[in-house]
Amino acid sequence: MIASGPAANRPPHIAFEVFSVMRLPIRRFAAPSSRAVPAPLLAALLYAAALIGANPAAAQSLTPDQRGELEALRAGEMRKLVVHPEPVPVPGDPVFDRDGGEHSLSESDGKIRVVNFWATWCAPCREEFPALDALEKTRGGPDFQVIPIATGRNDPAAIDRFNREVGITALADGYLDPKSKLARGMDVMGLPVTLILNREGGEIARLMGGADWSGADAKVIFDYLAALPG
Repeated sequence: MIASGPAANRPPHIAFEVFSVMRLPIRRFAAPSSRAVPAPLLAALLYAAALIGANPAAAQSLTPDQRGELEALRAGEMRKLVVHPEPVPVPGDPVFDRDGGEHSLSESDGKIRVVNFWATWCAPCREEFPALDALEKTRGGPDFQVIPIATGRNDPAAIDRFNREVGITALADGYLDPKSKLARGMDVMGLPVTLILNREGGEIARLMGGADWSGADAKVIFDYLAALPG
């Protein structure tokens, strides 16, 4: 599920448009035929096209066999997970902690990282966030980390209220992308979007829309990635 709703209820300062499962605000790219391309498929095709010609991260690329095995493991909500042919480099645009300190996703620390772009006004994010919080509680550590990035203008008080209402503890701090610069640089076309980064910092997969990241289907994916040679 991806955030939707009347435009009047969405912040006017957000630099990217939020799309719904049923309709994308990019009709000018629709296939010239009498039958419309389903919106989720169109979004995946547009994102795949954006990857063509990218300079892939050199390290820890999935072999064709590994990519095939990973794709075969997708089940349930993880069927929406798009596995890239090659790791996609992450932009160096900084994100900020609550104290104003700068951080960069391109600075890999050897962990498998799950990066979630969200916003306080995003209803599907509210549904998804507890699962991400549970994932960090059960799996977070020296080898794994969930990184939430609130993109756009998200008032700290609104973030605190969101965390209290949804019951977030492990991911209560998170990072800020106040001008959506990193989101734009990573082709985030709607919210929520979740990326999986390999140990070298390259994006190896992404899922557009919400999902149960603490469920059994996601566990199979992460168990497989954790077992790959570093």
